[in-house]
Amino acid sequence: MPVESVPTPSAPRPAGPYSPAVRAGDWLVLAGQVGLDPATGTIVPGGVEAQARQVLANIAAVLRDCGADLADVAKTTVFVTDIAQFATVNDVYAEAFGAHRPARSTVEVAALPGGAEIEIEAWAHRPR
Repeated sequence: MPVESVPTPSAPRPAGPYSPAVRAGDWLVLAGQVGLDPATGTIVPGGVEAQARQVLANIAAVLRDCGADLADVAKTTVFVTDIAQFATVNDVYAEAFGAHRPARSTVEVAALPGGAEIEIEAWAHRPR
């Protein structure tokens, strides 16, 4: 099965040599998103809650570019720099996904790019 980069004009500009999203068969694999404002390329102010909202908005935008939406997400991995902020992140996450409940892992990490406090990657199932 070939893996193809998907055009993602709504995504913040990648900080390295990777694609914000690739298609592998019926799967869309999204690179981790941090709370970058796509217009400015900077982390949004306001701490982990504001960053979580921006991360999920970025994921939704990338999914739209791919012809999908949050309801197609099967799995996410959430990386946070402070697990004590889990409840705040969880509230924002639940608000974004509504009744949809993808499988999820949450991992505390020492640091994230650009001083971000949260990063989320996602896998979505969306047949062509």
